[in-house]
Amino acid sequence: MTTTQSETDELTATARAVFADHPAEASEGLPEALWSTLTELGLVQLTLSDQAGGSGGALADEAALLLVAGESAAPVPLAETELGGWLLAAAGLEVPTGVLAVAAGDGLSVAPADGGLAVRGQLSRVGWARHATRLVVLAEGPEGDVVLSVDAGAAEITEGVNLAGEARDGVRLDATVANWAPAPAGAREQLARRSALFRALLLAGAARRALERSVQYAGERIQFGRPIGKFQAVQQQLALAAAEVASGEAAARSAARIAAATDFAGDDAGFAVAVAKARTSEAAASIARIAHQVHGAIGFTLEHDLRLSTTRLWAWREEDGSDAHWHTVIGRRALAEGPDGLWPLLTRAS
Repeated sequence: MTTTQSETDELTATARAVFADHPAEASEGLPEALWSTLTELGLVQLTLSDQAGGSGGALADEAALLLVAGESAAPVPLAETELGGWLLAAAGLEVPTGVLAVAAGDGLSVAPADGGLAVRGQLSRVGWARHATRLVVLAEGPEGDVVLSVDAGAAEITEGVNLAGEARDGVRLDATVANWAPAPAGAREQLARRSALFRALLLAGAARRALERSVQYAGERIQFGRPIGKFQAVQQQLALAAAEVASGEAAARSAARIAAATDFAGDDAGFAVAVAKARTSEAAASIARIAHQVHGAIGFTLEHDLRLSTTRLWAWREEDGSDAHWHTVIGRRALAEGPDGLWPLLTRAS
């Protein structure tokens, strides 16, 4: 499905209004009122088809929503639930309502058993697992990859958090899973690409918010009789941060556009996603540093909301592949293209 720019703009405005009505707080819990509102508006499972229980939106809509969610520091598992719904639907499994946690279960033992598959092992740092109704796991089965839809109540969950206070839980499984199906071809690569793009979009949104708060504060904070934003050194740092924000968001938006054209398939989509996650992850450190330098000590206090953006920048830059991981992917692809193919590769992925 495709949508017009005006429709995407309308969705962006709606999302901003919803998040403004439910301002973010430093909490490890799930804001039930916000999640309920997002569900009622059809913003959860946005790109899932109507037949599978979603809203039938386009990837451009999801990209716009995640940019706003990152900008608002919204502590909700939009990306995780969208990814879990996609994986279940792609495998032909029912997509339940509520929060979904998704993981690639590389360390799991999966074997045939009466009534399904016997699944045993440990998963680490699973996003929002303690709040999930189902755990969606992509694992290696006896005859190839399988998608498991696991009742969260059947798992032993050890609570953990990332630097932003978002749930990143340990999950131990020792159960027979009846609700499973063979994974579609290329599911691992698809999941990695989708996860990286969604995280890049969240990073781009958080970076934009950190810059906006820094520019605002620089115009308000008076030092030596004038706003600190009038000092050349501060202006230079803010300009550097603005360039990092612009390049990261441009890379994320470009990757979303290329991925939408191919449904995340093909080398060009993979390269564009790698560039997006590498660029937004690399930019995150510089933007967070500059934001805190501009704010000074007040930016580190619990009373100031800057930390809601910068802690997410620090946490998300390492999740779904760090910049080092994705730069390695980019380097290998560039080497594979050779000197004659490098320029066409760069121009196709822009």
